[in-house]
This record gives sequence, C-alpha cells and structure tokens, in this order.
Amino acid sequence: MRPRKRFGQHFLHDRGVIERLLAAIEPRAGEHFVEIGPGRGALTLPLLARGVRIDAVEVDRDLAGALEQGGHGPALAIHRADALRFDFRALASGPSSLRLAANLPYNISTPLLFHLLGHSDVFRDLHVMLQREVVERMVAQPDTADYGRLTVALAVRCRVEKLFLVKPGAFQPPPKVDSAIARLVPEPGRLGPIVNAARFDALLTRAFSMRRKRLSNALSGLLSAGAIADAGVDPGVRPGEVTPAQYLALAAV
Repeated sequence: MRPRKRFGQHFLHDRGVIERLLAAIEPRAGEHFVEIGPGRGALTLPLLARGVRIDAVEVDRDLAGALEQGGHGPALAIHRADALRFDFRALASGPSSLRLAANLPYNISTPLLFHLLGHSDVFRDLHVMLQREVVERMVAQPDTADYGRLTVALAVRCRVEKLFLVKPGAFQPPPKVDSAIARLVPEPGRLGPIVNAARFDALLTRAFSMRRKRLSNALSGLLSAGAIADAGVDPGVRPGEVTPAQYLALAAV
C-alpha cells in the first residue's frame, strides 16, 4: 500500500522505534486498546501479539481492508471512519477502560488532540506520536514561545510527558520534521475543577488569539479587568504568562 498524501500518511517501519514504543506502553493481555491510523499494522500486529484487543480507526479503506484480511479474528475490529468525527466513548465499557496508541496524522494532529480531550474520561492513558513541535507545545511552560492554548487545555485535564524523539528515517516516506512520542494520563480535576468547559475553552481561544495584548484587552467582553483581578490574576500580564490553574480560576468567575 503506497502512502497517500491527502491522508498525511507516513508509515512507521523502524523496528527499534516500535520496540521502544511498546516498552513505554507496556501492553498486557486482555487490555482494550484503540489505535488511530493503524496503516500497515506496524504497531497493530505487535500489540495483538501481546494479547490485547484493538479497535482501530482507519479512514483509508484500502488499508482497513488489508488489515481485515489478516485473519486476526475478534481481537481486531476495524472502523472505517474519520477519527475527527469518531465517538470513542461508544467503544468504552466505563471510565478509564480504554488505552490509546496512535501515530497521529500530522495534518490533523492538533484538532484530533482536542477531539480526544473531549473523550478523555474513557481513556486510562494515551500514547501518541506527533510532530516534535506539537509535543513541545504540549509540555511547554508559561512565558515561553511554545506555551499556548493546547498546553493549557491539556494541563488541566492530563499529566503530559514527552518520552523520546523519532527521526524522519523511521518512516516511509520520511516526513520533513522530527517526531516525538508523548504520554497523556487523564487526571480529572488535577489543577482544580473545570466549572464550565465551554466557557473555559472559549476563554483560552480568545486569550491566545491575542497573546501579545494585555490580558484585560484580550479578554475584553468576556471578563472585566476587575473580574480578572478578583480571580487573583494581574490584568496587565500577557496571556502567555498566565498559568493553567489561573485560567481555571478566570473561567470560574
């Protein structure tokens, strides 16, 4: 199967990288995994060999058909679907009942992460491969260039860890950028409760769309300078200087 540019396909083939990823995941027999974009099965097949059950979401019908013909029986279920619109909650037997492993398509990696966040309660953990620059944003600290909306949205919902880098030669065809593996472990309320998720996300979107402005100007129409101060945040700082916990406090005003 040749990679299709319109799907952003880069097939992992490096056995050393695959083994290192499996060591990080530590799959155990009987666990229920979700895989996004299984491709040619470079990670799917070693996971199945460890006795797990997999629901794989694959938008490429040819690749999905090839995996279905592999004779894996009930251990592997293929869903021909767009992961951005897929209801992962429908696969779960309860909270934290699923594990996710995925080489995320680079052309939709950030919106797909936000979609997964909407289902974070059903995942025990998520191991994802993305562009290095996206992983750097995921783990960034306040008042740095990489810190932004994605950082904060993840930080209030998950513990995020960058595991290791993957060079372009590990893929076919090689991407033009380095990749990295990240581990996300959902921890609801880890920095405090999200009182209103829609308001919280709207506030982040507004703030980081105007990250060079003072916070009171960026959030004009959503929060007054007085309300920002009442939440314990200096209205004169820039959005990139506000911590995830402070954004939670702002959204609760």
